[in-house]
Amino acid sequence: MRIAISSVILGLALSLGALSVAAAQSAAPPRLGQLHDALRLTPAQEDAWRAYEAALRPTPGGAARHQQTEAMMPRLTTPRRIALLDATMQQDLADLRRQGQAVIAFYNALTPGQQAVFDRQTLQKDDDRGQ
Repeated sequence: MRIAISSVILGLALSLGALSVAAAQSAAPPRLGQLHDALRLTPAQEDAWRAYEAALRPTPGGAARHQQTEAMMPRLTTPRRIALLDATMQQDLADLRRQGQAVIAFYNALTPGQQAVFDRQTLQKDDDRGQ
């Protein structure tokens, strides 16, 4: 029974790790130029846009962190794998929170009409996810 539960936990952790990578990579709207044009930003909003755009860039070392984690997994015991996954996911979560704060700051710099455009343009549809 313990082995089955451990397998489920490890499988879930691996799945969550893969999901966090996919979420981080898809967090940025795929067509930022189109979004920028659709928002019709004022010159006063351009600094907020640049900060938003910069925050959405992948974190330096993020991909390397995930590659290192994957490479280390076969050599580690299960408890160490879980600890490594936890540390990797905690960093992913910190990156996601940083990006989320930047999105909210940019969103708050928009007018209500621009916010409605942003909401529509950034809603990921099933077609966008390959479903």
